[in-house]
Amino acid sequence: MARKFLYVVAVLIILAIAAAFAYRLYGIELLRRTMVPSAPFEALPEPEPNAYAKPTMWIARPDRAGNPALWVPQGLNVGANPPAAVFFIHPTSYLDRGHWNAPLDNADANGRAEIFLRGQASAFNEVGAIWAPRYRQATFGAFLTSEDSARQALALAYRDVLAAFDQFAKEVGPDRPIILAGHSQGALHLTHLLKDRIAGQPIADRIVAAYVVGWPVSKPADLPALGLPECATAQQTGCILSWQSFAEPADPSLIFDTFDQTTGFNGQPRAGTPVVCTNPITGNAGDSAEASANLGALFPSEDLTEATLEPGRIPGRCEGRGILMIGTPPDLGNYVLPGNNYHVFDYSLFWGNIRQDAARRMAAFAR
Repeated sequence: MARKFLYVVAVLIILAIAAAFAYRLYGIELLRRTMVPSAPFEALPEPEPNAYAKPTMWIARPDRAGNPALWVPQGLNVGANPPAAVFFIHPTSYLDRGHWNAPLDNADANGRAEIFLRGQASAFNEVGAIWAPRYRQATFGAFLTSEDSARQALALAYRDVLAAFDQFAKEVGPDRPIILAGHSQGALHLTHLLKDRIAGQPIADRIVAAYVVGWPVSKPADLPALGLPECATAQQTGCILSWQSFAEPADPSLIFDTFDQTTGFNGQPRAGTPVVCTNPITGNAGDSAEASANLGALFPSEDLTEATLEPGRIPGRCEGRGILMIGTPPDLGNYVLPGNNYHVFDYSLFWGNIRQDAARRMAAFAR
């Protein structure tokens, strides 16, 4: 399984070509022309009743052979009989422009999603059994346009996520602690799931934490509707963590220019509002940490056959409206988005600390 980690680099190359290299050379308009589907949105049927009762509808679940979320760096082990159940929503792995939504049997999208689970969801496998659904995710180009088709594509993807979560909640039972996590598109869907399935419901009492990573969460315009508060301290449970990673000098305008045109879950405008910034190194809101406190970022080996956990490489501090600064840009090749945005590395830069954070919050929840 470790050998397959070399594909992480391939994924980052694809994302870089799609979202960074082309942008720097030719601008956002080229991305729109090459990545946004030209065909109209195609309405697809709702998920079949009990569709997610089928093991084949899951990329990761406890009884799946070859579960990619069970990957760990050398020297670490997967937790035996982990106490929590983890519902993880993977980021965008469908890059085609032939459809607005990924077919469930698209081999490339599914393969990339497995890669993301190795580098992201694996951080939780010490304390939780990981469930990660296949879903008809919106294509990458849906995030580059304001066309109504993009909104429809995201809504379709979210319906799949909801169906998967309902099956997950049924199968893990009424008492087991739950960790919710996602990244990028997955984190966007997670915010809606928090509003629709967690806020004001008895299941909220079972949430150890919700990791809404790589998607902004407005403190005044979103949090009140999500049913859980921001995680203020590392010991807190039943709360939301979120961060977006930037090196210096940071330019988050591509994110905030779009974000500021939207309305929050409580109906208030998001323009100019502060967003949740959890420091993943400390687990606290809004603070700073030196690189020496970083327990390990994931880096592939030179021959790309495995990944190592390298501590002490990346600092972190929350600043401004709530972006996470990681200092001098680490040399990770041409895989960085415009504005020194280390979006694709939001989990891998802090993998060791995220693993510790989940264990710490699980222990606090169990007390």
